[in-house]
Amino acid sequence: MIDVSELKAGQTIYLTGTIYTARDAAHGRLKALLDAGEKSPVDFEGKFIYYAGPTPERPGRPIGAIGPTTSSRMDSFISYMPSLKVAGMIGKGDRSDKVIEACKKYKMVYLLATGGAGALLARCVKSSKVVAFDDLGCEAIRELTVENFPVIVAYDTLGGNIFQRTK
Repeated sequence: MIDVSELKAGQTIYLTGTIYTARDAAHGRLKALLDAGEKSPVDFEGKFIYYAGPTPERPGRPIGAIGPTTSSRMDSFISYMPSLKVAGMIGKGDRSDKVIEACKKYKMVYLLATGGAGALLARCVKSSKVVAFDDLGCEAIRELTVENFPVIVAYDTLGGNIFQRTK
């Protein structure tokens, strides 16, 4: 999809390809599976995990609104992300120092999607299907095919951080 080592904090990019949704409940289950020595039900290698729980699809559309959720709620799950070999995460808001350090150490990026723009972001979703934990409803893991999905690089692999301010 994208070579994350080339991305710089503050850069706007447009993702095209496969991304996955996963929120709190899905991360809890994934972590429990991995802690028990089991495999992830999804191959996340080189992909992005989008912290979002979509609304039901609308007529003629593969998905309803799909705005980002507050990413800091997933910070406690960062320890297992490198084992999934993700390219990065997509959400909204600043995150903990632990996440910033993990992005540098494991060459992942954190991307921002625009909060409040879920209906507009849904227009970039070309297909959607539940691929794990269907019983979680909107928090199930979904595989999304996106086209020109707009995001901003918040943390890059070299420690760049758009939330840092210089004096």
